[in-house]
Amino acid sequence: SGGFPPLFSSTTMAPLALKSLPRTTVRRSVTTRAAAVSGEVPSMEKRRIMNMLTVGAVGLPATAILGPYVYQFIPPSSGGGGGSVAKDALGDDVTTKKWLSTHGAGARELVQGLKGDATYLIVKEDKTIEKYGLNAVCTHLGCVVPWNAAENKFMCPCHGSQYDATGFKIRGPAPLSLALAHVEVDDKDTVILTPWTETDFRDGGNPWWA
Repeated sequence: SGGFPPLFSSTTMAPLALKSLPRTTVRRSVTTRAAAVSGEVPSMEKRRIMNMLTVGAVGLPATAILGPYVYQFIPPSSGGGGGSVAKDALGDDVTTKKWLSTHGAGARELVQGLKGDATYLIVKEDKTIEKYGLNAVCTHLGCVVPWNAAENKFMCPCHGSQYDATGFKIRGPAPLSLALAHVEVDDKDTVILTPWTETDFRDGGNPWWA
């Protein structure tokens, strides 16, 4: 009634919000479907970005599941090509004596492995460390997959992918099984992770990660 209209109001702002939201949603949906259909394995940079987005989006429920390891094991953008000394959550070298003193039979716990990726060390029933480790990065969109001891399988909290106790994919949308790495012990009792380049013992196929 004779005055100047407000510069910003719910009426003037609403169309902009409504127009921009569907485009973003559709674009992300198409990108996600394309990645799933093509079986694309995310690059190291994509893994890093997806882990950060996941931590922010999932919030406290995921934090309770993944624990402090999420922040420790966000994959860096660079890494070596040969073997890597396994590092614990504090950044210390992992030795079999120390590891087995705090991890019982059946344990599957994270260490920092090849190229900085979070990798599960597995303790066998005879209280020795399994000769292979499992890369914890989900092959769908790069989330860190926690071990669910009650269900006896790895269950991704991001999109529901599941892997059995050996890391073999048993439920999508992940297109591939978890990557393998050799677990060796040097003369100083230090755990070393080396690339797995031979046949995948779980399905008899070639290693997709090599």
